Amino acid sequence: MRELIVATRNQDKLKEIKLLLKGLPLKVISLNSFKDVPQVKEDGNTLEANAIKKAIQVSRFLKKLVVADDSGLEIAFLGNMPGVYSARFSGKGATYDSNNKKVLMLLKDVPSSKRNAQFRCCIAIADKGRLIGIVEGGSKGRIGFKAIGKSGFGYDPIFIPYGYKETFAQLGMRKKNKISHRNKALVQAKKVIKRYINGKH
Repeated sequence: MRELIVATRNQDKLKEIKLLLKGLPLKVISLNSFKDVPQVKEDGNTLEANAIKKAIQVSRFLKKLVVADDSGLEIAFLGNMPGVYSARFSGKGATYDSNNKKVLMLLKDVPSSKRNAQFRCCIAIADKGRLIGIVEGGSKGRIGFKAIGKSGFGYDPIFIPYGYKETFAQLGMRKKNKISHRNKALVQAKKVIKRYINGKH
């Protein structure tokens, strides 16, 4: 069976992507299956730039089909920060917890009406160093006043999607996956990959 490499070493992310790409005739594996893949410096100014760079470099190195995503939380009140800096927002050695704490601290006295935010996910698909497609998905909501919930990862405990009273971390994986930014992007990515492996590109 042909392999599809997810350009991440983050097990949480792999689990989520694997679930959402179910049904493709591909064996989905992460970079943890390869020892010597060089680290890609995510120094782009946009999520798109980072996803494309990662997909092209990893697929060129492994000579395989690769999907790479870059996701970020954009908070209107903070001028769409953390954005591309989402994973390292609280500085060197940042953790999910320290990032969430920093956001909550920056929004300490900000009322609910001004806590609008959106998650954005950009996914790039490349094969042997050639870009095949780039897709995007978004999920709008607001930032809660404290971190709640045990499911998910990243900013999930503080993000409340519109139409819900619970955070992504309270909704659980199955519910979250139906409405998440990554799900919306992967639905499109799945179509691109399907067309590509069926030779319709």
